[in-house]
Amino acid sequence: MTGILPAASAHTVSCACGTVTFALSGAPILVAECLCSSCRAAGEVLEGLPHAPALLDAKGATLTLMYRKDRLACTAGSEVLREFRLRPEAATRRIVATCCNSAMLLDFTKGHWIDVYGARWPEPEKPAPEMRTMVGDLPDATGLPDDIPNHRSHSLRFFARLLRAWVAMRFRVPELSFVHGKLDLAADAVSPAR
Repeated sequence: MTGILPAASAHTVSCACGTVTFALSGAPILVAECLCSSCRAAGEVLEGLPHAPALLDAKGATLTLMYRKDRLACTAGSEVLREFRLRPEAATRRIVATCCNSAMLLDFTKGHWIDVYGARWPEPEKPAPEMRTMVGDLPDATGLPDDIPNHRSHSLRFFARLLRAWVAMRFRVPELSFVHGKLDLAADAVSPAR
């Protein structure tokens, strides 16, 4: 993994089979491993879909690259994107490419940012995480490595970066219009053609 990406950079991420692609511009707001209960629960569900690629690492963490929503565009395959929510009323939704059951994004629908799953990032270009968040949700966090800061919840630096990005966006909260319906765990979770 490399360090933080330069602000002028442009990247493409895709689902495991290549049907869905997203173009990203600029550097991420933050690169973090999340260990919250919701990310771990959703990761288990989404990894349980037929032929789904891994989302959680050995620690149960989800690597995310946080981007401004206005720096993300779906360039191919939007017709197979579905949302998954842990609860119907949840403000967060995971975006899944049903062609190969790849978890692509975590969308805080009321927020100005989107989390791109690190699992979708090309390995040679994948930035290293800067911190782990929500380690307080773990039953026992003592076994975590100390290679990066392990924050019990979200740190001040986490919120400062989000606020700085929102100011730069002039307090806009763009909506993502490329998702086409809900993931039906029984009907949409089909085995991809191989």
